[in-house]
Amino acid sequence: RAPHAWLGRAKMADADEDGVAIPGARVRFGAIGGPDRAALVEGMVKGNIHIAGGAVGDRFALSDGSEQTRERQEELMRELESRRRQRAIAVTTDDGEVRAQLRQHGEPVTLFGEGPGDRRDRLRRILAKLDAADGGALPVPEDAGVVPESQAVAQKEVFYTEGTAELAAARLAIAAFSMPRAEARLRRLRAAREGASGPDPERDPEGASVALASLDADARRAAFLETEASVVGDDRPLCDVRFSKPDGGALILSASWTGAVKLWSAARCEKALAVRASEDRVTGADLHPSATEAAFNEAMAVSNTTTQKIPENDDTVTGSSSTLFMATASADGVACLWSASGTLLREMRGHVGRCGRASFYPSGAFLATAGFDKTWRLWDCETGVELLCQEGHSRAVYDVRFHPDGSLACSVGLEAHGRVWDARSGLNVLNLRGHAKPVLCVDFAPNGAHVVTGSEDHTVKVWDLRHVKGCLYTVPAHSKSVTSVRYEPQSGGYFLSASHDGDAKAWSGADFSLRRRLRGHASRVAAVDVAPGGAACVTVGHDRTLKLWRAGR
Repeated sequence: RAPHAWLGRAKMADADEDGVAIPGARVRFGAIGGPDRAALVEGMVKGNIHIAGGAVGDRFALSDGSEQTRERQEELMRELESRRRQRAIAVTTDDGEVRAQLRQHGEPVTLFGEGPGDRRDRLRRILAKLDAADGGALPVPEDAGVVPESQAVAQKEVFYTEGTAELAAARLAIAAFSMPRAEARLRRLRAAREGASGPDPERDPEGASVALASLDADARRAAFLETEASVVGDDRPLCDVRFSKPDGGALILSASWTGAVKLWSAARCEKALAVRASEDRVTGADLHPSATEAAFNEAMAVSNTTTQKIPENDDTVTGSSSTLFMATASADGVACLWSASGTLLREMRGHVGRCGRASFYPSGAFLATAGFDKTWRLWDCETGVELLCQEGHSRAVYDVRFHPDGSLACSVGLEAHGRVWDARSGLNVLNLRGHAKPVLCVDFAPNGAHVVTGSEDHTVKVWDLRHVKGCLYTVPAHSKSVTSVRYEPQSGGYFLSASHDGDAKAWSGADFSLRRRLRGHASRVAAVDVAPGGAACVTVGHDRTLKLWRAGR
């Protein structure tokens, strides 16, 4: 009887071709004993049978494929552990300190093509490796170390930076100012819809077609704009321009790279005042919402009673008036408030680097300035105190404008999209994403629902604040960068755009079609503005000229 190592006793059958007996159908399971036990021991000695519990040398060796799989699993586990340790290590964001720590650990301070972020990641990997090598006893530097897991848990509550008492008072004032204006605007729009009788009231119950027809009628005025006057504004390029709004645009403010701002009479297109606003370039200027030609004449009359008459070619003006009239921002990072007679009332310092454009709040109580330090700031015009330093942009901020109601602010910059802010709470309520290149200018429509932006991608985009799904309409406006956009401030019948291609163009506020191309500048057009009513507009450019345009009929 041949010994077998079957786990049990079976009914024997015929042997196979090798002489090995094949068990039958009946198998009895149980412990191996008797003669079968001796056969089992003999098989184990010869190496034909392996059972658990034997010596290490008696076990099967893994195949090559199984060994590679095990090594890959171990490598993945080490990588996951390394990443876990790296996430738990805090590294300073100061690039100088990162370099110092790399030098302390004997590592290269920098590698070819390595930026500050890559350098921080390399330091984090080194610290994690050291932490793994000594079992977690890594010495914790002042600014970098292993964060306890209890502190590394993601913060679930919203984090706020506590504002000042002045900012809280300003937000309350903004809310008190904007809410009645918004209510009045909505009441006017509702009355216009109810009073509209379209050609088909059943299909157009809200009178939308009549409203569009009214906008289109206002836009037709832009088709008759013609050059009325062109004057050399300064020795260097002009960069910004504004109309006075309460008196229908009787006064014009211009700013130039020489650091001077000038006031012009729109009726005669003659210089009325010149002020040296900065030793550096002026980057933005704005007239106070209550500034009028009558107020300017009155202030100059008071000033002339106490000072000698100013020579015509003298750009240095002093005066006694203390009423806020205009504001400037310059490349040295300083914003200034000025009286109608050219007296400096406030200097507001806070921006790191050059300023962008400046814009008064609709009530005139606050001033917003854009900055190349990735912020825009809100200032109290009465005290000159910085109320808000609004962060959120990843690149320089170029322009900032307020909603006609005063409830919102929109800032745009070199990161290719704009941000709409709730001025009453500080929340970022909407992001205007769609431009392919930096956004250089922005303006709100008088209806309060639309905002228009101009970009280096040569386009003007119209956005509807009531819908957050994207751009309402894209206007292929120019062949070069769009530098300025401005709505007609009463009805919004049309808006103007200016570009480095040397043209300014008027676009319908109803269907965004081209209504007029204003040609005349010999170089880049830097800024435009539209007088209330849309009967006049003004442009300034790098050819140093200020051009006044009026509707012929």
